[in-house]
Amino acid sequence: MYLSYFFIVLTTSFLIIFDFNNTSDLSNWNVINDGVMGGLSQGKLTLNSDGNVIFSGTVSLENNGGFSLVRYRFPSKSVKGYTKALITLKGDGKKYQFRVKSKAQDPHSYISHFVTSGDWQTIEISLPDMYPAFRGRQLNMQKYPCLNMQEIAFLIGNKKQENFRLEIDKIILK
Repeated sequence: MYLSYFFIVLTTSFLIIFDFNNTSDLSNWNVINDGVMGGLSQGKLTLNSDGNVIFSGTVSLENNGGFSLVRYRFPSKSVKGYTKALITLKGDGKKYQFRVKSKAQDPHSYISHFVTSGDWQTIEISLPDMYPAFRGRQLNMQKYPCLNMQEIAFLIGNKKQENFRLEIDKIILK
């Protein structure tokens, strides 16, 4: 019996990146809109009464715009041995990107796309399959090496004007 319990504990290890609640500190979460390139998109981040974070706003294509991003930077975490990101969220039926960086100062991110259903769901992202990109262009580099992580982000940029709303409960690695 003791060995069975020990085995179960070893095979279900998780690394919590963020588990939102009513007192969550959002000071290391930042919204970046296409205004950095002259665009007019407007995204914002709020904490609702259920203790979940809401990333919402409008993507505009005016002035060569077209995206809104929210990122979370944190002290470097070793992610060696973790192969999946599990994100509990409720979206609006739209397509988003989940992005990670090994080092916050890296110019490129590793990206995976996902589509929300409009209901609560747990999105499963394969970390080793995340591809490197910079300013929307895929780079000729290896995929995410799954060694360190210092930033995660969510981006909407579907090349169309649209309102968006993504409610996030937790982000964990498995």
